[in-house]
Amino acid sequence: MGSSIPIESVVQLQVAPVNTVVAVNTEETLIDPDRPSSIMQIGSRQIQDRVQSLPGRSIQDLVVSQPGWLYEGNAVLHPRGSEYQTQFVVDGLPLTDNRSPSFGPEIEADDLESMSIYTAGFPAEYGRKMGGVIELNTKRNPDAGLHGQWILTGGTYDTLGSYARVQETSGKNTFSATASGGMSAHYLNPVVPENFTNRGTVGDFSLRYERDFNEKDRLIVVARHEFSRFEIPNEQLQQAAGQLQTGDNFETIGSVTYQHIFSSDSLGTLEGFVRKNANDLYSDVFSTPIIAFQKNYFKEGYFKGTYSRHYHNQELKAGVESDNSFLHEKFNYSITDPTQFDPDTPPALNFAASRPDLEQSTFVEDLIRLGSWTVSAGLRWDHYQLILNEIGISPRVSVGYYVPSWKMVLHASYDRVFQTPSFENILISSSTQIDALSSDFLRLPVKPSRGNYYEGGGTKAFGDRIRLDVNVYRRDVSNYADDDQLLNTGVSYPIAFDHAVIYGAEGKLQVVRMGPLTGFISYSYMVGRVWLPVTGGLFLGDDADNALSQLSGHFPDSQDQRNTARTRFQYQLMPRLWLAAGASYGSGLPFEYQGTYQQAVDEYGLQIVDRLNFERGRILPTLAVTASLGIDLYQGDKFNSRLQLDGDNLNNRLNIIDFGGLFSGNAIAPGRSWALRLNSFF
Repeated sequence: MGSSIPIESVVQLQVAPVNTVVAVNTEETLIDPDRPSSIMQIGSRQIQDRVQSLPGRSIQDLVVSQPGWLYEGNAVLHPRGSEYQTQFVVDGLPLTDNRSPSFGPEIEADDLESMSIYTAGFPAEYGRKMGGVIELNTKRNPDAGLHGQWILTGGTYDTLGSYARVQETSGKNTFSATASGGMSAHYLNPVVPENFTNRGTVGDFSLRYERDFNEKDRLIVVARHEFSRFEIPNEQLQQAAGQLQTGDNFETIGSVTYQHIFSSDSLGTLEGFVRKNANDLYSDVFSTPIIAFQKNYFKEGYFKGTYSRHYHNQELKAGVESDNSFLHEKFNYSITDPTQFDPDTPPALNFAASRPDLEQSTFVEDLIRLGSWTVSAGLRWDHYQLILNEIGISPRVSVGYYVPSWKMVLHASYDRVFQTPSFENILISSSTQIDALSSDFLRLPVKPSRGNYYEGGGTKAFGDRIRLDVNVYRRDVSNYADDDQLLNTGVSYPIAFDHAVIYGAEGKLQVVRMGPLTGFISYSYMVGRVWLPVTGGLFLGDDADNALSQLSGHFPDSQDQRNTARTRFQYQLMPRLWLAAGASYGSGLPFEYQGTYQQAVDEYGLQIVDRLNFERGRILPTLAVTASLGIDLYQGDKFNSRLQLDGDNLNNRLNIIDFGGLFSGNAIAPGRSWALRLNSFF
């Protein structure tokens, strides 16, 4: 963990005598001896050489390559078993809503310089969504003058994409602009192998202005607009009926950051943003068993002020933040096949509601270096007011010890977390208007989750070429967050269970440089158990009866995949030619299906059912092999161009991600596919 204070250095260049000897020591560059916790980092080279993603997934695909992270359908990230508790921090500004392709548009990975990924040892600065924190640092070329980049991609599933960036630095001013767009016939994860109705398009536009007023004051202003439009994949019955459901997401955000250096050892920062985010769902008249429409949006205003000070062997930081969102939800439906619902379900419903979500916090943290020891200690206070009014106090501490003779850092951390519920459709699930949907219902307010996270591990360097990270962890969470669907629609809302215990071990072996070879192999082992009874959310019909009667016992967490392994290695064949290969393996997620084996065959086909183990209630293991070939077409002082060919799931296995029952409860990964990427920059 580095200092927040900028360091000013004056370097005077002189002609060196002929007998000058410059010694460069790289033995300790693989590990940071002052880091008290584990952080996975992804640099610019890994971002540049990654396997090409489908539109809307480039950042998620990079994150899920790290140990401890899993996908569910439609690229929803789950860190160490957490549901909807991922936080993206873009240049210091947090986004805590769901950022998967079906919920929110993404920033393109080509717009990033680096990523830092936390699953433990969280700074007290971060709160509210604490399953995992992903810091995204966008690009900035430090050289004066005009610079730019453009990328063209194309591949299987009628996939096309483009990205462009231009930056001009003149004196104290820097202007930059980006634009990206993409389309594919495999936007979401289909529910059957035929990949019915699955086209989607995405777009992203941004403007950025930076000004250094003097040596102490700096201003950054950013405006960004993102959108996505997509079809909802059909299953067999819906396709036969001619159903077409579509969705879209729009987001516009403007942010301002102002930094002032008070002295050589202290810094103040004021930053904030305003944004509007909208999510819509539309259905045509052939939709079955229900015609559903949704129009949700929220307006958010965020502010944070921090003060950092370097004092002897300490790095102190304190701050306050306020996040105010104003939620608006509209939902209506009309049932077209009453046989799929309880007899007392109303044939139609119209719902509309608005409510503010008010959250405030303050924090203080200190990083102390004591010889070979490094201690990070922090305390955070949170206030949450939406359906409930709750306060959380979160102490956090991480301790690291550096052993120079072993080239190893040992670390341990404890994090107390206060996690606010997902606000997606929380108003409709909390409204008494929904009581009419069933004579049997149970509604409980969803409380924030409170958890204790523990981690221990170490990082070891083998020479200056190989790095090994190993961690063991345990998470104890009360009011454990999950989600459910309203009727047979894609409208999900938060629920909660009494508590959960999640534990496991992770390791990552990284070859940083071994001649022409670089790459990594990672492994995760995770066990997750969730205990009844339910403590929050809306339950209708049989689900309500089960919730009222099942007051004890436990079941596997929906992300309880015991074994996960991923690898990718790159070899420089020639100065301008490289080859890469990798694979990803998962032992399979649990599933629960209410019907019989024969019903599953009739509804989804034998191809899918053959990938399920009904006796164990587990999806059979997934495996996808990848390969890439890259060539530098042109290298010059001012212009470079590269071409990359990627192949994904070359083994062409039918990989089932989720199996959750009828009406878009399944998720199937892409089959064998190819992509071509042309990257030019100046």
